Amino acid sequence: MIKIAPSILASDFSKLGEEITKVEKAGADMIHIDVMDGHFVPNITIGPSVIECLRKVTKLPFDVHLMISNPERYIDNFADAGADIISVHVENNTHLHRVLNMIKHKGKKASVVLNPATPVNTLDSVINEVDMVLLMTVDPGFGGQQYIESMTEKIRKLRDMAVQRCLKLDIEVDGGIDLTNIYEVTQAGANVIVAGTSIFCAPDAAEMISSMRQKAYGGHI
Repeated sequence: MIKIAPSILASDFSKLGEEITKVEKAGADMIHIDVMDGHFVPNITIGPSVIECLRKVTKLPFDVHLMISNPERYIDNFADAGADIISVHVENNTHLHRVLNMIKHKGKKASVVLNPATPVNTLDSVINEVDMVLLMTVDPGFGGQQYIESMTEKIRKLRDMAVQRCLKLDIEVDGGIDLTNIYEVTQAGANVIVAGTSIFCAPDAAEMISSMRQKAYGGHI
């Protein structure tokens, strides 16, 4: 099943609650929340206290992507604030198994993230332990970037790995996804689509989400 996850990174931060309500009414399946600390990536966004406030606005699942140093220090904070899925990077976790177990211990879905240059085989030892893998299809830190074309083959490799291991794995893609390439990534094996600029900057969010969903399944608009 294809899921559409609008990224609030592209929303109007002066009215985050209204923006989330807008995309919920427009048909979003979950809300993607990018957490950046200015260290692991060159940008700063929001923390647990903001997520706790936003949790009151919607019952949609919160898909929280931690682009921060030492994420193990903050798993409890984000889980208690209302995250439903917590994604941590392979690149900055020396003790990745421990962090994933912390997420599960809090009753949340555990996800790992790969940056564009990180190969799929780095997941060999953890893929059986996660609910989702998030593949960055742009270099993380800023919205509005163009999709890196070589990521399509990476998606395909990851889906093949999941099939070979008989895993019902969600594969999420984030970065530069729009109507021109959404079918390309879903055909390769992705089923959770993060879109920020495409949705929040569209004249009609409901029309855009509907069009993206239709395109994702190979339909014509």
